[in-house]
Amino acid sequence: MKIRRKLPKPARARQPAYVIGYSSAGPTFSDLRDWFDLEYGGPLKLSTGTLRHTPGGDRPAPVLAVHGPWSAALHLSIPQEETDMWREGLGWGHRAAAEVVPTNARPREASDQVLHAARLARGLTLLTDGTAYDTACQIFLNPSDWKDRPLDQFKVGDHLTIEQTEAADSDHEWFLTRGLAKFGLDEIETLRPIGLSSRPVLEILAALADELVRIGQSPKVGTTLVVPALVLPVEFIRHRTVARGVVPTSVREVKW
Repeated sequence: MKIRRKLPKPARARQPAYVIGYSSAGPTFSDLRDWFDLEYGGPLKLSTGTLRHTPGGDRPAPVLAVHGPWSAALHLSIPQEETDMWREGLGWGHRAAAEVVPTNARPREASDQVLHAARLARGLTLLTDGTAYDTACQIFLNPSDWKDRPLDQFKVGDHLTIEQTEAADSDHEWFLTRGLAKFGLDEIETLRPIGLSSRPVLEILAALADELVRIGQSPKVGTTLVVPALVLPVEFIRHRTVARGVVPTSVREVKW
């Protein structure tokens, strides 16, 4: 008897990894598959049989785009009401949009899933001369902005940014990662006195982000984690939700 591998499902209650606004007519699934196969060797398999309307709603079920063991869910055209919401929130002029939605993945597979979703979003951006919005990093990506590396050269830093701004008390600077949410992790933040060099802080947060992706979990509040690359103990001291940008962010504060 042939055993059929069960396809992964889009993670419930998760924001899309990317929203892509179109500057031209939207591509077909065939367009995306042909581009992906040419760019990455393929084959990109699309489970188009899942295209059916959700009971009680006007959004079709997502189409799973599978390449080897990696998958992501696609909506090549999201409902107009949602498109308008993103257009208003992001301040762009695109009147049609697509989404790339993460699927559930084990921690050790998170990096592969993140890369696969990024490649699909890149393809949709290039095919439409559009603009992608990275919901975790909260940045915009035009066709020329994408970084593309071979599978064996994956870098967490390509999918991560670190925000630096003045804290509310004005005596400290606030540092916050953007992008760990793609890996199923909380973002990390820290406060440092104003006037000190920011470079060591950025380097420590980048190394900590690498280590968190490697271990595949966000340590509990009260935990001290030693970052091997720095031989530096980092303490997790608080957990909270930050309402910045379009998407609320779950954050853990650290100090060293």
